Parts: sequence; structure tokens; C-alpha cells
Amino acid sequence: MSARVVVAMSGGVDSSVAAAILREQGYDVVGIAMRLVSGESSGGGGERRQTCCSYEDFEDARRVAERMDFPFYVADLRAEFSAGVIDNFVDEYVAGRTPNPCVMCNREIKFARLWRRARALGADFVATGHYARVERDAAGRFHLLRAADAAKDQSYFLFAMTQAELARTLFPLGEMTKGEVRECARALGLANADKPESQEICFVPEGDYARFVADRVHPDRIRAGQVVNGDGRVLAEHNGIHRFTVGQRRGLGVAAGEPLYVREIDADLGRVVVGRRDELASRGLIARQVSLVDDRLAERGEREIEVKIRYRHPAVPATLKLLTGERAEVRFATDGYPAVTPGQACVFYERDEVLGGGFIEQALEA
Repeated sequence: MSARVVVAMSGGVDSSVAAAILREQGYDVVGIAMRLVSGESSGGGGERRQTCCSYEDFEDARRVAERMDFPFYVADLRAEFSAGVIDNFVDEYVAGRTPNPCVMCNREIKFARLWRRARALGADFVATGHYARVERDAAGRFHLLRAADAAKDQSYFLFAMTQAELARTLFPLGEMTKGEVRECARALGLANADKPESQEICFVPEGDYARFVADRVHPDRIRAGQVVNGDGRVLAEHNGIHRFTVGQRRGLGVAAGEPLYVREIDADLGRVVVGRRDELASRGLIARQVSLVDDRLAERGEREIEVKIRYRHPAVPATLKLLTGERAEVRFATDGYPAVTPGQACVFYERDEVLGGGFIEQALEA
């Protein structure tokens, strides 16, 4: 009897090819599309804007399932997504931090709630279209690795996965490039082979996260205040710290003779501190909610690693020191790394392997 695998299907080419590959490899595939938000979301001013989870996306996934001859269902996870991802997104911005909802979605939805649905269907595995790899060593431990396609690698979003989750998760695209995935889709006759990728936060209409946050909270939670320089001189007034993120240059509402960037956000005072680019430099960071892919890694104490502090930033050499209370100190090998942004995920690597990660609590000043 073939092993059953539930494949998370968004209607895009990556998850479609992942499901098709597993079907051709002989797995008993069940496709599940996750309804995370309503198919249409208000963009303000009365108009309606498409976000994720549209009828067309579900139909694209259904057509793939029909083409490859496996069952397909839609799971309504809107309540779980709202509580685990959207509420966190809003709370973080209101607190002056910059969240990464894709990390939270993977942690709270795709490898938690989805597995519960998969288990109810008698599945042995869950699979997704992520570009990442999992390897099992001779001792039976699982290792999370970067994808073969460095340009598409998504291991950054998966740092919170545990040994138990890795043991039951398949990433069929880990050894493929994006070009190879599209070629595979064409060869299989999948209708969405050339479907473009989504680039924005899936639940925020038009990418206007500031308006999205303001629409979802009581006005009393919006902290207005002042934009100041490093000496405390007031440069402008602002109407909410949720409109700012560390490293931001545009939209500061400040007229100056040189480019200014957000250096710090003080949520208690509603104060946004700006400065020159060189004033963004830091020598490291403190991370919170730190987790390790393999708990035994904590036994090795301080270690040399590479760290990514944003998905699109390159990994840089650093030293990792685990602290008490699921916290860690990361010191960059070279002082002056800019734009360490509280709220973002920081992920620890050793060559191609993901050791773990956490969320940036604060920068260590240079």
C-alpha cells in the first residue's frame, strides 16, 4: 500500500508540480487548498481587491488534481489563520516591530493545523512546494538544508520546524530550479505552468499594510508621535508608528538635505528616530523565541555560524551564543551590518544547514 501524502496546494505552479511529482513517484496523493482569508478583501473606498484564496486559485489547483488523478479538497482555516498570523501581524506593527507573516504561516498553519487535517485523512506525510531540502543521517536525525536553487531557497521561512515535523514533511522541489519546475509543469500539461508568482503579502490588499493594520485595531492602539533625530530634535509629527520600519527611507515625512533612515522605533513614546545610513550600523542582535531544528545543538555552546536577518539579505558570518529564556545573542564577525529590524526572523546557518532561528528583539549598537 502506497504511503499517503497530503500536499498543500495554492493553485501556483510550485505546489502543483510538487503534487504531480509525488503522484508520479507512486504516493497516494491528496491535495488540500487552504482557505486562509476570503477570496476578496476590501481595498478601501468601497472597491474589492483580490488577495489570496481566490476562486481562480482553487480552480487551478483542482484542475491539476483532475489532470494527475488524485482527490482534492479545500480546508477552511480562516479562523486559525486570523488568530495565528493576522493578529500577530497587526500586534507586531502596533508594537513598533516589523513581522514576517510567511514565517508565522509556516509555523502556525502549514506544519501544525494542516498536519491535523492530514492525520484525520490517514496521511503519513505532508508536502509543500517550498524550495528546501530534508536529509536524514545514519543516526536517524533530520537536517533542514538550503535548496539547490540558491535564488529560490526558502529554508529561511522554515527555521522553526522540529525533528518530528521534518520526519513527516516532503519538499519535492528541493533539488530543482524554478526553470526546471516550469518545464516539468509544461511537460505534464499543467494549465498553470506559466502562472506568475505572487509578490505581496497575501492577505493585505494592494500591499498597503499600514491601512490594513489601522483598519483592524481600535484607534486607541494607534500610537502617533514625533519623528526625531539622534539628538532628540523634532523633525516632524507622524500619525502612527505602524507606518514605519527600521531601515525605511521613503515616506518619513521629513525634508532634509541628505537621505534619512529609520534607526529606532519607541512604541511607548510613539517616537521614531531617524539618522544617516551609517548610523544604522550594528554589531549584532538579541533574538527571542529561539528554536533549534535539533535540540542537541544547544549542547555545543558558542559557535561560529552564518545568519540571515531578512529573507532577501545575504547570510553573513557571526557568532551565536544561546541565552536563557529562549533567547540568543548574535554578534556579526564584522561591525557595521545595517538595518537590524526588530520583529524580523533571524535564521542561523552552518554551511547549507539550517540550525534554527528566532525573532529579532533588538540590535546591538556598533
